[in-house]
Amino acid sequence: MLQLGDGLTLFSAVFVVVLLGTRSAVWPTVLTASLYLFLVMFRFPQVPSSRARQVLRPGTRASPSGVSAVAHRGGGHDAPENTIAAIRTASENGATGVELDLEFTADGVPILMHDDTVDRTTNGSGPLNKLLFSELRKLDAAAKHRFSERFRGEKVPTLQEAVEECIKHQLTVYFDVKGHPDEAAAALKELFRRYPVLYNTSIVCSFEPKVIYRMRQADPNVVTALTHRPWSLSQLGDGTPRFSSAWKQNWMYVLDVLLDWAHHHLLWKLCGVSAFLVQKNFISPDYVQYWAARGVEVVSWTVNTAVEQQYYQQLLKINYITDSLVEDCDPHY
Repeated sequence: MLQLGDGLTLFSAVFVVVLLGTRSAVWPTVLTASLYLFLVMFRFPQVPSSRARQVLRPGTRASPSGVSAVAHRGGGHDAPENTIAAIRTASENGATGVELDLEFTADGVPILMHDDTVDRTTNGSGPLNKLLFSELRKLDAAAKHRFSERFRGEKVPTLQEAVEECIKHQLTVYFDVKGHPDEAAAALKELFRRYPVLYNTSIVCSFEPKVIYRMRQADPNVVTALTHRPWSLSQLGDGTPRFSSAWKQNWMYVLDVLLDWAHHHLLWKLCGVSAFLVQKNFISPDYVQYWAARGVEVVSWTVNTAVEQQYYQQLLKINYITDSLVEDCDPHY
């Protein structure tokens, strides 16, 4: 069932907006009722809270407060991001889990990669969707890392290789799906079938609600999360405007407000998520409580200094994602 407080806020807002636009009580009533029926018929319920907590608060490796430290892209500051070496290093450095990026090669092989090109992290160049897996496998995934000599020859791993390594080290996996909703849902569904332990040790996350909805359609037993950074359409991570055109910039501000509203009042319900991954600058005690009242855990990203980590771990008592488990490093948006 929809929570009463959120439901009244959502449907009242829709009713008032349409009423102001049409000046008729008929259309607001029809559209509000349609929205309610849509949510009732097509939303996914959250997975049982006990299992979501098992994923998000794994007691054996978490801190005394139950907070998990999750290595961003495997801990890209400490080892080449999204590699087997990063997973191993994260485990050695005491991470509770790892966040890994799912992408696909030109021949449809699910692999770990954040960007849509290989230029930034490897000694190769070109778009990922133009490279066969056999070509990708020849590249050095450590070539651009600050410890390139130490990790020379590290390969871009397949999704399955990465999962097997995480299971070996008993790490919780945060699958960050960059796009390709249907392909990603199919690949992950097969992975969960092959490794059932993932139901209790992993969570599927994405900025794209469609990805999460497709995942719940493919397998409603998977724990999921939406990822969000307010003002992401209109501003870069450091707050710089994305567009030089005033008209386009202002229009993106409007879309950002609508997107933020949808995340907090509609999309999380529709997808039935168990967690909300939010950029660290927008998290406060009240914000954590807002989501806790809805049965949703807040996870902070990307927390790259010891002072920040203490704040999220000791005061807010929420999980955080970090680029390094051993030292302070540059901000990451």
